[in-house]
Amino acid sequence: MDFNFIDIRLFANIAETKSLTHGAERSYLSLPAASLRIKSLEDKLGARLLDRTSHGTMLTPAGQAFLHHGLLMLQQLEDLQSDLKQYAQGVKGKLRISANSTAITEFLPPVLRWYLAAHPGVNVDLRERPSDDIVRAVSHNSVDIGIVAGVCTGDLEVLPYRRDHAAIATAPNHVLARAKNVSFGETLAFDYIGLVESTANYVFLNQHAKNLGKPLKIRIQVGNFETLCRMVESNVGIGLLPESTALRYAKFMSISVVPLSDDWAVLNLQICMRSRRSLPVFAEELVKLLVADSCTAQKVAARSNGSPDTVRSSVSFHRATIRTTP
Repeated sequence: MDFNFIDIRLFANIAETKSLTHGAERSYLSLPAASLRIKSLEDKLGARLLDRTSHGTMLTPAGQAFLHHGLLMLQQLEDLQSDLKQYAQGVKGKLRISANSTAITEFLPPVLRWYLAAHPGVNVDLRERPSDDIVRAVSHNSVDIGIVAGVCTGDLEVLPYRRDHAAIATAPNHVLARAKNVSFGETLAFDYIGLVESTANYVFLNQHAKNLGKPLKIRIQVGNFETLCRMVESNVGIGLLPESTALRYAKFMSISVVPLSDDWAVLNLQICMRSRRSLPVFAEELVKLLVADSCTAQKVAARSNGSPDTVRSSVSFHRATIRTTP
């Protein structure tokens, strides 16, 4: 069917304002012209899209479906315009990545350092989000590559990436400090140091407390894991964070690290995409680097008789192994 973006934007404006008149005004069209366009859409579809009621203009089920797909098309158009604008300014590509706290804190920085050095014409938009939000963003094509853990990825294409473990950081003299491991439920008896509400870690912590039906006693909120561990060291409270992160800070801070015993505490990180084959070449090359990072970390862990859970992304990538296009 032949649709144009003027009609789709008009329909979106009508849906948002719940008024044909106001939707027409927002679209800079006269009311008769807007009515004619909507009627033409309905004729093409063979279905009514709008109902007029005493409460305004309401969407029919067909109208709701049309709006859903129309908004996706408008978003893609905006993304296209934004990307082309960057091309005009000399940028060859824009890569949108969303990842959870563990990936951003421990694994991605060295990988992205190598990637950006090899791709000076590519800009990266990296954002921290909860894994559920990342899956939705990738599915809706507002993110190119996501790194998630512990969620259903639906129809997305998925590759295994890294493994970590949730742990509790405590002061050395805390009652939990000598435990071999501890359940999350047991920790809720103590004051917590949490990250701010916008972080994936905060969402993760609160969700599991809700699942147990127990209150989460956050004594203070801070901006990053280093500050969290400083507060733990001062015995302000305990904190939940990736074990690899906690062990790194434990090397120069006086804190104890106690792994969680809950099944969900094992964090199997995955790379997710709508379709690897449909990624731009410069995005596919980042996927190759991530896969190489995963394989190298496993080899390092095997050689050192260690666990891949705590091997950080400090390995080097060789151009002979990973072919990248500047």
